[in-house]
Amino acid sequence: MKKSLLITLVLVLALSSLAMAAREYPARPITDVVVWGAGGGTDTCNRIVAGEMSKILGVNVNVTNKPGGVAGSIGLNYGYNQPHDGYTITGLSESNVTSAVMGGFDKRFNVWYPFIVGGSPDIVSVTPDSPYQTLEDLIAAAKENPGEIRATAAGAGSIHHLNFLALEDGAEIEFNLIPYPGSSPAQNAAMTGEVSVVITSLAEQQQLIRGGKLRPLATLTKDSMELEGVGTIPSGLEIEPSLTDYLPISQAIGMAVPNDVPDDVKAKLTDAFTKALETDTVKDWAEKNYYILSGKTGEEAQEVFAKLESNFSWTLWELGTAEVNPAELGIPKPGAM
Repeated sequence: MKKSLLITLVLVLALSSLAMAAREYPARPITDVVVWGAGGGTDTCNRIVAGEMSKILGVNVNVTNKPGGVAGSIGLNYGYNQPHDGYTITGLSESNVTSAVMGGFDKRFNVWYPFIVGGSPDIVSVTPDSPYQTLEDLIAAAKENPGEIRATAAGAGSIHHLNFLALEDGAEIEFNLIPYPGSSPAQNAAMTGEVSVVITSLAEQQQLIRGGKLRPLATLTKDSMELEGVGTIPSGLEIEPSLTDYLPISQAIGMAVPNDVPDDVKAKLTDAFTKALETDTVKDWAEKNYYILSGKTGEEAQEVFAKLESNFSWTLWELGTAEVNPAELGIPKPGAM
């Protein structure tokens, strides 16, 4: 009798395992590993979209953060080194395309299958008690005191860092760059007076600006921006035309899975992502937080990131910041694609 019960139990367990294996993806919760810190733009985008994707996929999409390294390389390597089965998504941004030339990731960005949420323009802001009332004031002070004004632009190799370098080079000035592992700690440093200047996105700064904790000087785009309750933030490219040699550079925040994840899994994720961006929750959030939604996925998104990888990598190399020559990685120069 005992032997019969044991055989039955074994058969039941075996059949249960086969049934679980046969279940269509996703059969269990998904982890979204964000390569930047909690509270930043990439983190916020991923949490909003992951929440909507959870409803569509029928399983939780749990967001966790693994910031650090250069150009988000700690989280990027972690996400890529997990099984390529669709149960680990990597929350990333355009800033991660520099991870290879910055020496933090040994692969080009084309190993990813991306989903682009969108982006928000970068702005230059200062502490509320700063003596710099305009971007012209800041540039003039930096020219008079090269290397003395403490400034930050989040992680090394990020779009904010690249905008920082472009501002320095275009205006022929030099700041004392203090790096931080993400936008949130960089902004906190500006609010506490550790630094005087911060460059991150309008989406990330807007609540701090409204609360009087930061004061915007200029956007790093061709157009000025209207911030509700604050007024017009002027275009830095109009104030300092020399910046147009390097700017503007647009964000592409989103998520990705390795390109060799099974096609049926990528199709399920693509469907859930597309539907998530169509929800009122995401649309309302984007409008209120100054994000321009994209929705590009797969090959279309890969084309966007390929151009960003070319632009960012070669810009960093020409500015003398990159550790690895883009040519050695097979990254074409801008215009040669």
